Amino acid sequence: MSIAARNVIRLLGASAAIIVAAALLTFTVDPLQLFRPARLFAAMYSPDSRMQDAGLIRSQQFDTVFMGTSLAVHFRQSDIDKALGVRSLKLAMTGSNSREQSFVLEAAMERGAKRVIWQMDDWIFRHAPDVDADVHLPANLYRRNVPGVAEYLLSGAMARESLWIALRSIPPLTPMIAKLTNGIMFRFPIAEVDDINALRRDTDIGAAYNKAKALAGFRSMVDPSRRKVLSEGHDLDALIGGFQRDAIGLLAKHPNVQFDIYFAPYSILYFVALRDASPETLKVTYDFTAYAIERLAKLPNVRLYDFRAAREITHDLGNYTDVAHHSPAVDLKILSWLAEGKYRVDPGAPLASLEQLKAQVEAYRVEP
Repeated sequence: MSIAARNVIRLLGASAAIIVAAALLTFTVDPLQLFRPARLFAAMYSPDSRMQDAGLIRSQQFDTVFMGTSLAVHFRQSDIDKALGVRSLKLAMTGSNSREQSFVLEAAMERGAKRVIWQMDDWIFRHAPDVDADVHLPANLYRRNVPGVAEYLLSGAMARESLWIALRSIPPLTPMIAKLTNGIMFRFPIAEVDDINALRRDTDIGAAYNKAKALAGFRSMVDPSRRKVLSEGHDLDALIGGFQRDAIGLLAKHPNVQFDIYFAPYSILYFVALRDASPETLKVTYDFTAYAIERLAKLPNVRLYDFRAAREITHDLGNYTDVAHHSPAVDLKILSWLAEGKYRVDPGAPLASLEQLKAQVEAYRVEP
């Protein structure tokens, strides 16, 4: 055998050894806790919910799951547990659509979830690719099939994260490594499940959520250069199709699971912006709401809440950082309403809250 051939064999052997060692490191540390809850090494978590949720579903103990978009992502599990007397798992994903949400909820219910709290709106049911074509959602990690496990174990990024988690678990190195795992260099910077995507406790809420920001968001929405954007994705037939597939289909498949579904308290400015800048989009929103509420209100395993006409919140612009995203104080208010049954939709008059919202939107006038 020539020297060149031997060198190639050595190179291949060394490469294989490195790959095997990296896969073994990832399997041992298991940064996502996909195979087992963290024991040998301190658990660390990622703010990338679409990836992290796959591990949370496998590693955490829960009886209730909390799903939604960025309107629900800042809730704390400890607050949910305290308000509702449950053991919750927050699975909310920023910018998520109903295909993603339904898929993740299905995985959680396979693990025994008996209650689902689901923040819902028309926007999530827009046209979206199948989960296997969704580049943002690692569907095979949830399935834990061969492609998913192989991608996880053979990922160089996961091996790097595993190394840093292992080093961080060595007491003398913990302070130094903790400073480096800041979410910029590394993907697992969070030490507590309760802190995943929650606002820092020292956040200046008044600076983050105030009337000026809400009005700035309104002006941005009604700006002529952005008005075309308001109608994107608002095709009534597509919204109804997504709703039937991802909501009604999931609810019918799990009749023994209790679903608490709520429409989030967008600020009144959101609907007023549609009124002034894109009335056809507002009509689609109203028409979809009427269809969805009437369907959901009839289901025996659904408790439906509509917070969009809760004017004590929606008309107080100091609660918002734009026209939709509300402060942690409103998070707590929503949990208290769910516990009390306040603003629950009456199956005998399912469209009453929608009519209240329409009246409020029609009457509202924005300050000069």
